Amino acid sequence: MRHPEQPQSTEVFPPSLAPLEATFWQAFTFWLKLGFISFGGPAGQISIMHQELVERRRWISERRFLHALNYCMVLPGPEAQQLATYIGWLMHRTWGGVVAGALFVLPSLAMLIGLSWVYVAWGDLPVVAGLFDGIKPAVTAIVLQAAHRIGSRALKNNVLWGIAAASFVAIFALNVPFPAIVLAAAVVGHVGGRWSPATFRTGGGHGGADKSYGPAVMDDHTPTPEHARFRLTRLMAVVGAGVLLWVVPMGVLVALWGWDHTLTQMGWFFTKAALLTFGGAYAVLPYVHQGAVEHFGWLSAPQMMDGLALGETTPGPLIMVVAFVGFVGGYLKAFFGLEALFLAGAVAACLVTWFTFLPSFVFILAGGPLVESTHGSVTFTAPLTAITAAVVGVILNLALFFGYHLLWPQGWGGGFSAVSALIAVGAAVALFRYKHNVMHVIAVCAVVGLMVRLLAG
Repeated sequence: MRHPEQPQSTEVFPPSLAPLEATFWQAFTFWLKLGFISFGGPAGQISIMHQELVERRRWISERRFLHALNYCMVLPGPEAQQLATYIGWLMHRTWGGVVAGALFVLPSLAMLIGLSWVYVAWGDLPVVAGLFDGIKPAVTAIVLQAAHRIGSRALKNNVLWGIAAASFVAIFALNVPFPAIVLAAAVVGHVGGRWSPATFRTGGGHGGADKSYGPAVMDDHTPTPEHARFRLTRLMAVVGAGVLLWVVPMGVLVALWGWDHTLTQMGWFFTKAALLTFGGAYAVLPYVHQGAVEHFGWLSAPQMMDGLALGETTPGPLIMVVAFVGFVGGYLKAFFGLEALFLAGAVAACLVTWFTFLPSFVFILAGGPLVESTHGSVTFTAPLTAITAAVVGVILNLALFFGYHLLWPQGWGGGFSAVSALIAVGAAVALFRYKHNVMHVIAVCAVVGLMVRLLAG
């Protein structure tokens, strides 16, 4: 029931008032905007979604948000994009999920195609380099802020703090693979959930997930929508559609050019890569590097590193670096002829993006109904709560990784980048102290970086 004084907007609501249910097109507008502002990697992207969907618009409650996030964390693929798909599906059925997930990726794909074209066609551009000089420190501060935000929500007792600390030591000092960290955390959560259920409830049993920003459209006790209830026939339909959407384009590629053609091999290679991306892009980058650079020769090692920089400084999932790999590989292979280099690159970029993200949609649309049936099951949520705690440690390691390469770009033996340090500190102050918008911070830092580069040049 609507409150008589309720404002006719889904943007911001006082905690005492219940928000209106978002229409499909209101949600469409938000997902489109998110696709253009989702900087900062998965941590920053999840932080933005929490701010907008849980705190400001209140389309979904804190507990349901974390429950969906826990599921996405254990899936192969980009968890932030999968979380957007999940929430879009929960709100507006299958098309809502498809639209949310697609709009999370398409702006980044378009930008990377354009930037990749500039990169291979014209080489180094001082203006672009200057902008990146400012964006990289901002991204480092954004990731650090996101680690703080997610940690403050997820680490609600000493046990979960211990899991986060152990995961940080494991990945930072011992170089333990991320899948092993996830598995160990899940085992700890499973055992701990049996011995001390309250400790491993979502939020750690101390009210973390009970934090409320006011009534939500999809609240803790809102009944599961009819479309989100598990049905075996629906599960089979989703899996069947996913298989068909993979088999048809792959069959067309084989029929037109054969199995050994560059496009066919890209489709097959990035399908395998998509199923190995546990823990996000950094977990699978060595595999992509080995295949794309060393085995297939689609691009060189320095080009791969430049592509990673582009992926870090454009919106969307970091795994979108595969679009750069595809574009450069297609452009340099020139399989459509020398007069159609851009077309070859663009087709390859779109193709690898399709095969990389298709599994994510299938995982969410097929598994979502099962997840929605487990809100009250500690047997299911305890391992995922432990995994969320472990991921906090991994995100902190990522922030330190960014910080090291930012401040000592040539390694410990090289010089310290005082300018980058100052920009990073300024970005951190703007985010932590003054709560400025992420996009505004990135824009200002980019301008500062450009000015410094031009003055030094």
